[in-house]
Amino acid sequence: MTDIILFNRCGVKRNTVPSVQRDCFRGQNSPMPAPYLTAAFYLFVTLPDFEARRAPLLALCEQHQVKGLILLAHEGINSTIAGAADDVRAVLAYLRADPLLSCLQHKESWSDKPPFHRMKVRLKKEIVTMNRPGISPTHRAGTYVKPADWNALIANPDVVVVDTRNDYEVEIGSFAHAINPKLKTFAELPAWLDANPQLAGTSPSNKKPKVAMFCTGGIRCEKSTAYLRAQGFEEVFHLEGGILKYLETVPAEQSLWQGECFVFDERVSVGHGLVPGPHALCRACRQPLEEGASESALFEAGVSCPRCHGITSEAQKSGARERQRQWERAKTRQVQQEDL
Repeated sequence: MTDIILFNRCGVKRNTVPSVQRDCFRGQNSPMPAPYLTAAFYLFVTLPDFEARRAPLLALCEQHQVKGLILLAHEGINSTIAGAADDVRAVLAYLRADPLLSCLQHKESWSDKPPFHRMKVRLKKEIVTMNRPGISPTHRAGTYVKPADWNALIANPDVVVVDTRNDYEVEIGSFAHAINPKLKTFAELPAWLDANPQLAGTSPSNKKPKVAMFCTGGIRCEKSTAYLRAQGFEEVFHLEGGILKYLETVPAEQSLWQGECFVFDERVSVGHGLVPGPHALCRACRQPLEEGASESALFEAGVSCPRCHGITSEAQKSGARERQRQWERAKTRQVQQEDL
């Protein structure tokens, strides 16, 4: 078996492992079953001028009527945007024209309805918040494992499999036998990793175990595996392209995934083939509604659900009611215009 040298997205040498190859690709164009293209992408790369990038990028998105969210930070870019296919691809082409972003990858999916209603470009300290200075995936991270090789890795009883997502995401789906750290936010993960006995060395040499980590699209695993590498873990792996790439490429009959995958847009959840799932969203806490939640006395559309009713003030609920009324009026006007 020939060893293959891995490179990160823009050519920096990474780990060398057998039978795993890191390709620098730009996202394959999937068929067009619906009018709205969603593109999800991120890249850890030093952007010293990230603040100056905000205004022209926002202007371009608005010119093309592309909606969604782009995060910019010194450590890189993280985004999900949606719109007409040509417009979304125009934004991607603009980004890749920059030498620093020339190897930007994206994942595509399609929907019948607009996944987003507004366009925001925000400046952040981190594109995924860990609050651990010095952790940089561009310098050190885990080994990528392609979706086709993932099942064999996590079926190994010597591998500790960790779901790095928040608890409400894990609630609706995860890989069989994966550990759920029950996180409220990703920033809680380092403390959990430090305290978890399953990650302590158990052999006479106190060698740390093999660890496989996964998340929605891959970005959180870039940082979580970088953190473990910084703590002395040598055999750390993460799912290339995240759960979404796995669900897109691995046939359902071969899959070890159970349930649905939560996504941060109007689709709420997706299953195999990235087909939108059955879940609805609480527009107050932006989390999936639990089964039977809409029948609860604590549920009010756009205002609260049983999960968040007790943690929001009356002032917050009042503001949410007004936003809901405005949204309903706008929706009614849109329907009336379409009927003309």
